[in-house]
Amino acid sequence: MKVFEGLAKAFAAEGTTSVFGMMGDGNMYWMEALHDLGVQLLEVRHEGAGLGMADGWARVTYSPGVCTATCGPGVTQLATALVTAARAQSGLVAFVGESPTDDEEYVQRFDQSRFAEACEAGFVRVLSPDTAYDAVRKAFYRAKLESRPILLSAPMDTQQKTMDDDEEYVPSSAILGSNRIQPNPDSLARAVDIIAGSSKPLIIVGRGAIRSGAGEAVVRLARRMGALIATTLMAKNWLSEEPYYVGISGFYGSSTAMELFQEADCVIGVGASLNRYTTEHGYLYPNARFIHIDTKPHVLMSGAKAADCYVQADARLGVESLDARLAERSFTSAGYRTPEVEQRLVNHHADTAEFPIEADRVDPREVCLTLDQSLPTDVQLVMGSGASTGFTTMLFNAPGRRVVAGHFFGCIGQMLPAAMGAIVATGNQPTLLVDGDASTMMHLAELETAVRYDMPLLVTVLNDQALGSEYHKMKAHDRQFDLATIPTPDLGAVARSFGGRGCLATHVEDVRTAAADWLANKGVMVIDARISRNVITVPYRRLHYGRDD
Repeated sequence: MKVFEGLAKAFAAEGTTSVFGMMGDGNMYWMEALHDLGVQLLEVRHEGAGLGMADGWARVTYSPGVCTATCGPGVTQLATALVTAARAQSGLVAFVGESPTDDEEYVQRFDQSRFAEACEAGFVRVLSPDTAYDAVRKAFYRAKLESRPILLSAPMDTQQKTMDDDEEYVPSSAILGSNRIQPNPDSLARAVDIIAGSSKPLIIVGRGAIRSGAGEAVVRLARRMGALIATTLMAKNWLSEEPYYVGISGFYGSSTAMELFQEADCVIGVGASLNRYTTEHGYLYPNARFIHIDTKPHVLMSGAKAADCYVQADARLGVESLDARLAERSFTSAGYRTPEVEQRLVNHHADTAEFPIEADRVDPREVCLTLDQSLPTDVQLVMGSGASTGFTTMLFNAPGRRVVAGHFFGCIGQMLPAAMGAIVATGNQPTLLVDGDASTMMHLAELETAVRYDMPLLVTVLNDQALGSEYHKMKAHDRQFDLATIPTPDLGAVARSFGGRGCLATHVEDVRTAAADWLANKGVMVIDARISRNVITVPYRRLHYGRDD
């Protein structure tokens, strides 16, 4: 068989069921071979969007997403999405063509290995027919082990050579294994001593806790200790059904939560990096001792600070072991779990600040609250980035809703593709994307892709017709903030032109009606919610105006 056929066979053996990307000379034969093997090919309008979709797949499944691009310019189109996926620690494999090895003047020649390195991704080249299987296995192995994108680069002439078709492909899972790291007994003993000496404990869970399935164990430990449960931004809303769940630890936390965090005397980080965003540079936990559970040999917290007790372990096994040790001591504590704290947490996410709203504009907070209340929790939420995400992050709090957050590279425009990848990965689970207008416009063409594949996607654009972050920052510093305003077309009409549905919303009832219509007939719909620029998010009030009301 040809090498491209063998490469396709290996991808299928790795469990690849869907591939996102755009066809070109460097990958078209491989894509055809995948199609013949029954793998779903989702053709996109921009290669970067294809990688963004594979990123979304990886974020919700914790398994490698797969995308593809042709050589040269197809690869360079991946840049921003590639760095974003690397920062998100998304394991994915990008199959990319490469210029022929025997043609130094090929018009699309490009040093793709240096490009991958600059974009913080790994790189594997298919060197020969004899090593084709090895290259695929190595790419998937590294994607899983290193939790980052790996470019698998296949020269066009190498793909056309013949390889042995009798060899059985051995997938990467056969060499990775599934052993979970058990905690060290001495580390557990130190952790138990810290917990036993605390009176106001808190557990912060991150994506590592989700990945290991530590939820039930965290809940049992929190009940035994009397602990509050908080999450990192990236784990937002996980375990939110639990009493004494306080939301996000960090800049996006409520005022009440921040006050409680400052009282904590013991913080247990479970599968969470406890970086400067989660601890707010240490401001949130001035008097706490830290226990840190993570699979890595060691992780420094914010400010290069080490935890008082570091436990290298799988998150679930580490938490279960802590709970068992405490049970052996017959340890229980009321901790934070008192009627007074329970009362403080009632409706603590509410934003009651008043702003003047123009007659033809809607309060973005009402848009978020209406959608959170109107849509059932089996509709997963994908949050964009930029200024508007301050509303989304703090106001969507319906218990049990899965949330996919952005923020990894501080860039806009990446979450529409991520939402589409998440939909495919979850078997077409209905999905709400809430993003800003500038962000949505960046990959607007992919709405047509979503329509073409009949995705159940509701895109709500918090449209202030501006570069929101820059607008508010310039206004706060008394600069010419109107320079950051950019008019947009009716994005609902744009969606209709692509074959979807859409509306222009200037009142909250428009949003409510559109959401009900979408629930009755799920497909691609865009709600262009024209929001007032007068309303400032809580994070921006804190950052630029010194207000927390």
